[in-house]
Amino acid sequence: MREPSRRERWLTFLIVPAIVVAVLVLGGYTFRATFQVERLGEQSVVDATLSVANERADLLDKRIIEEDNVVLAEADLGALPLVARRWLPTAARETPTVRAVLVLDPVSSTHDVLAFASRAAGGPEDDAFRRLLVERLLPELELTRPPLDELRHLHKSVGGQSYLVSYSQRVHAGRPYLVVAWHDVPRIVHDFMPRLYPDVAGSTRMNVVDEDGRVVFGPPLRGGEFTVGKPFPTTLYNWRLQVTLGSAEQLRKTVAQRQLFQSLMVGLSCVVVIAGMAAVLIASERDRRLSALKSDFVANVSHELKTPLSLVRMFAELLASGRVASEAKRVEYLQIILHESERLTGLIDNVLDFAKLERDRSPFVKTEADVADVVARAVEVYRYRAEREGIAIEVAAPDAPAVASVDERAIELVVINLLDNALKYAKEGKVVRVETRVVGAEVHVRVTDQGPGIPPDERRRIFERFVRGDGATRGQVRGSGIGLALVQQIARSHGGRAWVESEVGRGSTFVVALAAGRRA
Repeated sequence: MREPSRRERWLTFLIVPAIVVAVLVLGGYTFRATFQVERLGEQSVVDATLSVANERADLLDKRIIEEDNVVLAEADLGALPLVARRWLPTAARETPTVRAVLVLDPVSSTHDVLAFASRAAGGPEDDAFRRLLVERLLPELELTRPPLDELRHLHKSVGGQSYLVSYSQRVHAGRPYLVVAWHDVPRIVHDFMPRLYPDVAGSTRMNVVDEDGRVVFGPPLRGGEFTVGKPFPTTLYNWRLQVTLGSAEQLRKTVAQRQLFQSLMVGLSCVVVIAGMAAVLIASERDRRLSALKSDFVANVSHELKTPLSLVRMFAELLASGRVASEAKRVEYLQIILHESERLTGLIDNVLDFAKLERDRSPFVKTEADVADVVARAVEVYRYRAEREGIAIEVAAPDAPAVASVDERAIELVVINLLDNALKYAKEGKVVRVETRVVGAEVHVRVTDQGPGIPPDERRRIFERFVRGDGATRGQVRGSGIGLALVQQIARSHGGRAWVESEVGRGSTFVVALAAGRRA
């Protein structure tokens, strides 16, 4: 596998953050657009509600103004005593909310009442209203603002009671007159409003509130931001008509739920993208490291193959040339050729077995065997090399057979790999102990050296493929980095495991645990 170039690594580390930023920007834009769409939907509801409120508020004003026009049309200022006679017959039919009509002198300082006609035909309430009109309401009438003949209204609360009066100035025979109509507000609330503002379930809901926010007519409304308040334009202008659509509450809940869902989806998308980018970066870094390890592995294996091949070729050429000084030298050269050939065979077997295990093609043929005998045979195969390098191998076996279902060749390969490591990295120890134990339902094979030990941080990764410790790198010890990985895989293929027990400066013990079989 080709290791990524520096340019490719830079592109990776630049493009991935750019993708993350682009996704975040896109998510933010989507989130914002979603809220804008929701806001447009809300605004359309508010606009529709406002349109209904304007229409219904104007409707009440028009009805009251129509009655005022009837009063003004029937007021005969040339015969003031006849005002009551001409208005009262039409009051019940055309001006149902007008309680009384008055004609006053707007010029005099006392504002004398020139004519008075009441639906109640006089009484204490009429007298009280006349005094209230002259003393409290007249000073608030706009009598000097042109045009003087404009129909105007005064809406005022006095003593907890709401009053509505309509007024307009008229001129007859060169003399000004002020025509005032007193509207019965409770009658407007109880008779007019139920007809104008019916509460239709599932459709528009309305109520009327006074200047203090108290409900005058209709039910309480729960529409939140979808409730629109509209003051009456000219008549009951201190009161406000409130309108909400029957579906406003459900719409509010739907909008809130949709906003929450969109927020969660955008947030989840961002999290997934960021997690994906993190996984890509981690996988890229892992591939880079694996590529580097494989490159080291190829270099190490090439070196391992080249050295014995060079020795075999050199001594074979010496033997072929006949320039051997003595028979002892000839035997020594042949032994070197044999030894290096064995090394080549072992290395090639390691690589082939490792490749088979990597492809999940187990080459093992398992039989019931005494693990101690298998270990002893592997030690005997390796003992010659150990003695030649001045290292003694001690073998310890249990009293009873340590039977397990194993591939004998694979277990021999495990022991040879562990002995090879001990001879390469612990030469100064001079003694390597190989012990077979029966521990509960397992058979343990332990290879102990007296070398420098293994640091804890290297101990965690020592069985990974292609991994070699700092001691091997610094000491320029030859190796492929697959020996211990092969040991671990063989142990797992036999239903067991492998680990190392080590202390820096006090040697190491490699342990392979196999599932025990029946005792012989």
